[in-house]
Amino acid sequence: MADGSDYREGLRTEMTALIDGLDLSPEQKRMLVGRWLDQLLWMDGRADRARNRHYVLRLTTVIGGIIVPALLTLSVEFIKIPAVRWATFGVSLLVALSAAVEEFFHYGERWRHYRQNAEALKNEGWQFFLLAGGYRRHRSHQTAYPAFTGRVEQILADDVSEYFGDVVPPTEEGRREVIA
Repeated sequence: MADGSDYREGLRTEMTALIDGLDLSPEQKRMLVGRWLDQLLWMDGRADRARNRHYVLRLTTVIGGIIVPALLTLSVEFIKIPAVRWATFGVSLLVALSAAVEEFFHYGERWRHYRQNAEALKNEGWQFFLLAGGYRRHRSHQTAYPAFTGRVEQILADDVSEYFGDVVPPTEEGRREVIA
């Protein structure tokens, strides 16, 4: 299975070729690649990274949560074996740390946030390329371009608002620190 960077490189190549074939000025094409495509690929990469971290931390918590009671049962039976006590302590610590890191960084929320926005940008791009959806009334990519860039900027502005409002919401302590 190809990793995410291979997919993103293929997507970059495919989208750049599509953009090059559009009836747009060189500056408009550069803007499409530099803004829309760059943001799409960045969000796709962040989504993959957050998903991977979320899965590792959640699986560590779940599997460790299953192992700890088993080790505690062994610890009662083999109370004189220090290795069992240390193993129980170590796994318990690992479970607590992985749960704390996930709770602090919100990788699950980040994954869903970045994935949703990457897909929104992708969807908007395909509609623009095909002159479909909100772009069907346009006769050319040249006339659809302002609507497309406006829509992309709205998606990106919504992304920032949602990220700071929902993904990493401020805490009361955080507000006090900023004010202080």
